[in-house]
Amino acid sequence: MIAFLCPRTVYTSLSPTPPFNYHKNKPFSLSLKKMPENSTFFTQTRIPHQKTYGGIVFPAVLSPSAGQSRDPSVLRAAVKEQKPWLDSLLHKHGAILFRGFDSLGTASDFNKVVEAFGYEELPYVGGAAPRSNVVGRVFTSNESPPDQKIPFHHEMAQVPEYPAKLFFFCEVEPAEGGQTPIVLSHIVYERMKEKYPDFVEKLENNGLIYTRVLGEEDDPSSAIGRGWKSTFLTIDKSVAEERAAKLNTKLEWINDDVKTIMGPIPAIKYDETRQRKIWFNSMVAAYTGWEDARNDPKKAITFGDGTLLPEHIIYDCLKIMDEESVAVPWQKGDVLLIDNLAVLHSRKPFTPPRRILASLCK
Repeated sequence: MIAFLCPRTVYTSLSPTPPFNYHKNKPFSLSLKKMPENSTFFTQTRIPHQKTYGGIVFPAVLSPSAGQSRDPSVLRAAVKEQKPWLDSLLHKHGAILFRGFDSLGTASDFNKVVEAFGYEELPYVGGAAPRSNVVGRVFTSNESPPDQKIPFHHEMAQVPEYPAKLFFFCEVEPAEGGQTPIVLSHIVYERMKEKYPDFVEKLENNGLIYTRVLGEEDDPSSAIGRGWKSTFLTIDKSVAEERAAKLNTKLEWINDDVKTIMGPIPAIKYDETRQRKIWFNSMVAAYTGWEDARNDPKKAITFGDGTLLPEHIIYDCLKIMDEESVAVPWQKGDVLLIDNLAVLHSRKPFTPPRRILASLCK
């Protein structure tokens, strides 16, 4: 039996105490996950610049305890055995970085770790980023050029069916830069609500409309260069239209290109499991990053009623995200597990080589 060094009791929800507590008159229940006795496999460690909210560190970091085997098969067995505890830890912290598992060397190793968690795979339908399948349920992360910054976003927030969880894996450590900044979505919401209450109220009432022009084929020079064939997993325009409709998306054909109009889509969601509102949208990413030969980012997103978004508020939102974020520096073998409802992520520019792989889960 594999055991683990960590707290004997872990709460599966964030503390309901201030400063972030919605529906104060509503009963709040906590379920407990207890660790087995003689726990010795995982130990909770730290990375630079972690943040603490209400006594809860962000993100959580797990490493193998001293003397433990770092063989990928041992890690997979540990994940399977401690899945309930790991789920509760993810729910509490929003993200878990598994560090020190440098024996995880290949995409196949990573694929087996993802499968050990038992989450159902989510097909990448409707997303904007160019990606390539590597093995099994593992894809490349956004393949846009290394000098481009990828702005903060919830994965696929602009479509109705988005992943609940994201895995990232460092197969090749960056030569320089290339960190993955992450930020808690409810913190962004709270700060924006405090500073721009009228703007946030309009977001909640109207939602957002996202507009993007897709080429026929993928354009690897663009962070949003996924073509319509790979976006809708078809070469047939009529099938693409059917699949787009299921994503609440209208298509307007421009020869072999297509304009996609998504929404109105809610920009603020309520996380029932944590009893708090979250900043679940791609507003900053679209307005500051959806730019290529076909797309003007300032036309990429509007309020749900069609009115324009105030530029200064969007850039102030980006500033807030930067202030509250933790930039995760990659080391070979790292696995980062993100709760997509709790956390936004981005990418800093980098000097190659760098190879980060990804897997999306329901």
